[in-house]
Amino acid sequence: MAVMQLGWGIERLRWRADARAPVPHALSRPAAPDGAGDAGRGRDLLAGRHHRAGQLVEAQGRAIWALGPETDPQGIALHGFGWLDDLASFGGPAARDLAWRWLRDWIARYGEGRGPGWTPDMLAARLSRWVAHAAWLGEAPSPEAEMAAFLRSLSRQSRWLARHWRRAAAPARIHALAALIGAETALHGAPRQPARRAAALGQAAADTIGADGAIASRTPEGLLDLVCDLNAAAALLGDATAPAHRDALGRAAAVLRSLRHADGGLARFHGGGRGAPGRLDRALAEAGVPPGPPAVGLRMGYARLAAGRTSVILDAAAPPSGPRAIHAHASTLAFEMTCGRRPVIVGCGSGAHHGPDWRRAGRATLSHSTLCLEGLSSARLGRGADGAEPLVEGPGEVLAHRADSDDLQRIEASHDAWRASHGLTHDRRLGLDRSGAALLGEDLLTTLGPADERAFDCGEPGRARSGRHLRDPVSPAPACDARAGRPRHLRAAPAALGRGLDARA
Repeated sequence: MAVMQLGWGIERLRWRADARAPVPHALSRPAAPDGAGDAGRGRDLLAGRHHRAGQLVEAQGRAIWALGPETDPQGIALHGFGWLDDLASFGGPAARDLAWRWLRDWIARYGEGRGPGWTPDMLAARLSRWVAHAAWLGEAPSPEAEMAAFLRSLSRQSRWLARHWRRAAAPARIHALAALIGAETALHGAPRQPARRAAALGQAAADTIGADGAIASRTPEGLLDLVCDLNAAAALLGDATAPAHRDALGRAAAVLRSLRHADGGLARFHGGGRGAPGRLDRALAEAGVPPGPPAVGLRMGYARLAAGRTSVILDAAAPPSGPRAIHAHASTLAFEMTCGRRPVIVGCGSGAHHGPDWRRAGRATLSHSTLCLEGLSSARLGRGADGAEPLVEGPGEVLAHRADSDDLQRIEASHDAWRASHGLTHDRRLGLDRSGAALLGEDLLTTLGPADERAFDCGEPGRARSGRHLRDPVSPAPACDARAGRPRHLRAAPAALGRGLDARA
């Protein structure tokens, strides 16, 4: 107890010293935004419309912090200032005035170290956005007084993060160190202690990004976020960038390239989105890793088929486990398909922005384009600490095999999630022809031996559903082939594709 009190006392002394530290009158090296904002959400914010816990809330002049509990996940996320990306993306004087109003209000309410926004990961997100949008905020007609308070708060937060970044676990440690390097460079022209910062970031990158370029969460957009941070930090560190940093960046960029759809968007799995338009291609260009030969095996547990203007990405591994299971989806053997600039077959997405009920629904197998036993996902939600719901009891074994032929790229994968309960193994086979004009698929539910047959005979009867979530404006129609013994197939023809696309099952 005495040690804790001593620690808090030292921290208070340091906090007071931060308040007396010199603050620059302007940023030395402001950063450029990474384009992650959503102009549509920015328009809603400007109109006073906010989405909280699945409900549309009218602001009616209230501050964004007063629209719901500040301790729920969406309330906490506000302290990362993601909404600043959205307002800046929408742009204009009115959006900038609103951003300043909320920013001043945050400093008045929470700038002295209060509230849920004082954790390394949340502070890293906030600092990155403050630095990235400082130039846009500075375009206000009379920003002198506001900018002085902004710079004071930015300086104190960067000093706090310099003391506490070690509290962040991977991958949040990469975000924290990259944000710290960016804030110190913006304020002082260069990072403080650049060699130590570079070595720490190199170690964090090596700890977070595996030898195969994968991350534990298996979230494609999470990998993109890390690559963007590593790119930005490398540009600021220059020759001081650690070799481990550059090596990890190269491995991650290679995996990221294999998760890129034909339209330039990311595959959406395990809670991640497609990424802001152009962000993925910009990150790959900045990483400086030239395209290699097409990936034949799995990358981060995903298989890719690509021909012509069509890409297919299949989740061919078990869901993340351990700490990352709280964001995992029961999406094993689900796939997405994009043709040209149009997503054709997709998943439903995370649902997190619509509240906890929709987030749970988005994690279920039925929300993905794969086969599902009625009422039974390939993994279930468990009970964790602090109300978390980790994904548990998923597939014990997931197998994948690439078997290309002269006219088809083929992948066959299977999982055993329902073997213990129903004696059934799900086997999925996908084939994309060499022109990219036809996708053939087959789903099998099979028993693999006498024990499975007994489990199947004794199990609860049920139905299987093989779902395909088609993205508007795709119009499915059954083909006119009713000859006995021949497979029927679905022709999915988005109006903008310019040619038909067969998805035969």
